[in-house]
Amino acid sequence: MDCYYGRRWFGWILGQIVIAELAAFNAAYSVVKEFVANGKDLTDCFGFIGQMTTAKEDLKLRQAKNNSFTSDAEEFAALEQIKQAEDELRELMQYYGRAGLWDDFVKFQAEARKARLLERNERIKKINQRWQYASIMVAGGLVLSGVYAIFMVVSAATKG
Repeated sequence: MDCYYGRRWFGWILGQIVIAELAAFNAAYSVVKEFVANGKDLTDCFGFIGQMTTAKEDLKLRQAKNNSFTSDAEEFAALEQIKQAEDELRELMQYYGRAGLWDDFVKFQAEARKARLLERNERIKKINQRWQYASIMVAGGLVLSGVYAIFMVVSAATKG
């Protein structure tokens, strides 16, 4: 029973994270819509569009990990809301932005996604390399301790 309730509690926490990512996306999207409604240029709110993209990528990464603690339906609903908001963003960019803005934005997103993936892979590679160095140092320490112990036993046997 303890494990069951622990898993439910952990699932609830992760569900709150999904909700937080969706809330971050929706907040940024509402700012973008307000910018356009007030007649401001879309280029003035690209920081918020970047926040939308980051929240979407975080949610997709969480779904890709296929965490069994969160509800698949909850993640699907969040991604569906994001998809609808992106469709509206595409329309805003096509109607109120310069010609080809949406296509340039999609290309930029793809390049940024590749750059984040490369950065993530490099970070993982560095972490693995550090673990490898640490394990080599531990193994070396154990070997030196063993050699010292053997030396002490041999030295005690020759004296006695």
